[in-house]
Amino acid sequence: MLLKNTYNELIKIAAKPRTYISFIAITVLVGIILFAMKVDGPSYISFITASFEQTLAFEGTIMNGHLMAFIILQMLIVQIPLLVALVTGDLISGEAAMGSIRMLLTKPISRTQILLSKYFAGLIYTFFILLWLGFMSVVVGKWMFGLGDLIVLNSDGLVIVGGNDINWRFLGGFAVAFFALTTVATLSLLLSCFSENSIGPIVSTMSIIILFTIIGTLDVPVFDNIRPFLFTTHMAAWRSFFDDPLPVADIKQSLLVLFTHIVVFLSIALYKFNKKDILS
Repeated sequence: MLLKNTYNELIKIAAKPRTYISFIAITVLVGIILFAMKVDGPSYISFITASFEQTLAFEGTIMNGHLMAFIILQMLIVQIPLLVALVTGDLISGEAAMGSIRMLLTKPISRTQILLSKYFAGLIYTFFILLWLGFMSVVVGKWMFGLGDLIVLNSDGLVIVGGNDINWRFLGGFAVAFFALTTVATLSLLLSCFSENSIGPIVSTMSIIILFTIIGTLDVPVFDNIRPFLFTTHMAAWRSFFDDPLPVADIKQSLLVLFTHIVVFLSIALYKFNKKDILS
């Protein structure tokens, strides 16, 4: 029954016009970035590497599909939570506003299963958003710019990742990114349980993310003890897969923090939805 209801929820998601905003937005944004880099990319890359060219000699093509994919992810991965919240924030509150959620209670399925089916459908939607971003950035990027080594500039200096050592790093990075977006989807679902309209959870989700991000980036000692426990601090953990050596301990720590938030958010959502008065 849970699987069947999840399938029904996927059909509902597919029937909403807002569902396709995410895919259209990703297509347009990535297309613009790739076009701009194709036209004026060499000057941009030269500006970035100017400080290193005095001491290092670069051979081969720096501006390749791997670098394009990395640049796109850096630019867009922080925008994806909004696209996720557009749909997941509407899973409960949208039906509560229309009154259609009452019809679900006539089915031989518990409230817990109803919420979980909506949650799983939301995660599948989130997965396809990330899959489409991966296709547009990695596959299309490689097709337009070719292959080559990846040069990454981080706080420790310059990291060069060999072309034959990149694919698994992208897969790992996208896996961690999905974990981070799952946290966002769970948060928006939780907020959806407290609202009777879809705008509230979407705006609240983004407000929380912005607030936590500001707290995490402010170099103020009072936030030092809080920062490691904010899920927003670990949403960029996908980038760790492009460090050398691979910071396994840091990645595990980030996954643990994200998983803890997912469990807490989902537990509160289940409690609230089971206690929610949706009959009056």
